[in-house]
Amino acid sequence: MNKSELKRLAQKHGTPLFIVDHDALRRNYLEFKKYLPRVQAYYAVKANSDPAIVRTLYKAGASFDVASMPEFNIVYENIKGMPPKKRQDYIWDKIIYANPIKATETLEELDKYKPLVTFDNTEEIKKIKRHAPHAGLVLRLKVPNTGAMVELSSKFGASPGEAVDLIEQAFKSGLVVEGLSFHVGSQCTNFENYVQALNLSASVFNEAWARGYKQVKILDIGGGFPAPYDKNVKPFKTLAKMLNSEFEKLFPPHIEILAEPGRFLVATAGTSVVKIIGTAIRDTKRCYYVNDGVYHTYSGIIFDHCTYPLKSFSGGQTEICAVFGPTCDALDTISMSNELPGNLKLGDLLYSENIGAYSHASSTYFNGFPPAKVLHVNK
Repeated sequence: MNKSELKRLAQKHGTPLFIVDHDALRRNYLEFKKYLPRVQAYYAVKANSDPAIVRTLYKAGASFDVASMPEFNIVYENIKGMPPKKRQDYIWDKIIYANPIKATETLEELDKYKPLVTFDNTEEIKKIKRHAPHAGLVLRLKVPNTGAMVELSSKFGASPGEAVDLIEQAFKSGLVVEGLSFHVGSQCTNFENYVQALNLSASVFNEAWARGYKQVKILDIGGGFPAPYDKNVKPFKTLAKMLNSEFEKLFPPHIEILAEPGRFLVATAGTSVVKIIGTAIRDTKRCYYVNDGVYHTYSGIIFDHCTYPLKSFSGGQTEICAVFGPTCDALDTISMSNELPGNLKLGDLLYSENIGAYSHASSTYFNGFPPAKVLHVNK
């Protein structure tokens, strides 16, 4: 969206404002499908669980990765009116519950839907057998996360050496393992992680098939597809070309490949507009205070290790400034080195682009300040 349109929307609807452009959602989904035609895209709902976003991606043809019952129910709202068989087919084919560790209450609630769920250890097999015996299983592998912005391998994943033993244990328990999954880490700019993970997966498939478990034929390559936050991020088509080559080399056509893009689909669809509510000079540095911060739309600075540079709607000589959020906590610091005009005044507007993922999704009401107003455009 251009600056004049952003400014007009902020003046009309007030600030702080979190704008979601649904045209961008559709473009990102189509780009993913264009460059990875063999891969079924399961939107990682945790990236931004706004029902309107889920609805747009549902209508575009996306599948869904959920990791909690509330996320499952957001997706389910779109299919609850289907005839029972069609609805069950959709759940089986287009929803994966990709949280490897699940509470027993969650498993009991999930069981009636006969879902596809991930696991990575012996205790989880026992829980699923007891509380969700109708589920299909996908084994989560531990793979390298080197160079990813958010590392995940320390929390989840079975080592490749124990993988086939876990698959065998699940089958012997009376469950069915449908496939394998992995995650190379969020915002992964080290594409070698994918190469290593795909080769590890191929080895596990071959060993499982050699032991007679031919039913294992789904490969979930997780997320990690990088959003174009800056010019140093390689184009998605470069990663896709490499992935397609590895798919062709390692996996026969009957292997169903799926992925869990979250950030890639929603990051560029979100824009934040804030208002300057205070100014000061501290230790010779100009400081701007705005009405949104790290406890709200800019929460990704803390939780997601991401930066969201603020830009001005006006010109002027720029300098290195500090930008703080509205709360009384010193942690509420958006940036200590944001280049902005030094002549901005109270009431002036600033904006941040590419802030659609892991931002408003983790907003709080800390210090009594509510999350930014959400505005959906181009629905």
